[in-house]
Amino acid sequence: MQLLRRAYERFAALIHELIKFGLVGAIAFVIDFGGTNVLRFGVGMGPLFSKVVATIVAATFAYLGNRFWTYRHREQSGLAREYVLFFVLNGFGLLPPLLLIGFVTYSLGLHDAVSYNIAQFVGVGLGTLFRLWSYKKWVFLAAPELAEEPTVGTAEGAVERVGARPHSDVKAQPDPLTTS
Repeated sequence: MQLLRRAYERFAALIHELIKFGLVGAIAFVIDFGGTNVLRFGVGMGPLFSKVVATIVAATFAYLGNRFWTYRHREQSGLAREYVLFFVLNGFGLLPPLLLIGFVTYSLGLHDAVSYNIAQFVGVGLGTLFRLWSYKKWVFLAAPELAEEPTVGTAEGAVERVGARPHSDVKAQPDPLTTS
């Protein structure tokens, strides 16, 4: 029964993490995609430079959202280390959209908004797959597993962990599964 409970808890935690990552990513996508279009077609910046600037703004939002919301339960290895690594990985994640935008704009000679946005959309999709994998692997590290603590039997016949202290906010409650 405990194996099923652990499997369910891990699956639930993974789904919860993916939903948060997706929400932060969706907002960052709007910032990136919308910002790129405003800079490219509203302000008149170049096709690649507008993508880089919008991506820096979106990546800053994504870092803060992921660090302090999505992966806040994971081990923290230092804000400066994470931030630099996050942006290095985002640089690699920026390559697919830049390559596709450059190809469509300069090789194919398509300068319209539809072609630009299709190239941007496909490139962002490829870059997102890389970022999802790399953030979990190198930036937001998994929390260390707690070692099993030895247990001893108590006078009431219940099992208690040796050295375990209840959290200060946790009030003792009777176990609903035990019979009196």
